[in-house]
Amino acid sequence: MSAIQTKVPAGTWSLDPVHSAVGFEVDYLAGTFRGQFRDVQAELGIADSGARIEGSAEVGSVDVKDENLAGHLQSPDFFDAERYPEIGFTAKNVSLDGETIKVEGDLTIKGVTHAADVTGTVTSPLTDPYGRERIGLKLETRVDRTEFGVNWNNPLPNGDQALANDVTVVAELFFVKSA
Repeated sequence: MSAIQTKVPAGTWSLDPVHSAVGFEVDYLAGTFRGQFRDVQAELGIADSGARIEGSAEVGSVDVKDENLAGHLQSPDFFDAERYPEIGFTAKNVSLDGETIKVEGDLTIKGVTHAADVTGTVTSPLTDPYGRERIGLKLETRVDRTEFGVNWNNPLPNGDQALANDVTVVAELFFVKSA
């Protein structure tokens, strides 16, 4: 049984997509490159037998500051949106210690699935001004993009690569308890 039940009431919790965000950060050249996905779906389920979290992001909704770069991210060099339109995550084990949440699950990018250990925080449930119960999850994991077939890079004059392999995936998810 998952320890998350001590904090979050049983039931099905639907994503509030307006207030939720899933993004990524990767070292690039002399700084950090960031992007996010505008179209994400997720569901949280809490039952006596444990908790489940499932979610996905539409690759075609990737949002970065340059339209040409967004197109390159959707190409086979990166996410290959035409062949693999979704990035997915499914939790296998969810546990909570106070406000800290740990999730062991499977992350799928470009049709390749690897285990991903996700950590973060969960807010206490609260009732919004419209009488709906809400919670928030802030989650983060770090993955090696090359394990998912995302191999593009550009060598620098000194021999280093322009783009790091390690990518941090950050999700801030707001859920509303289903009626």
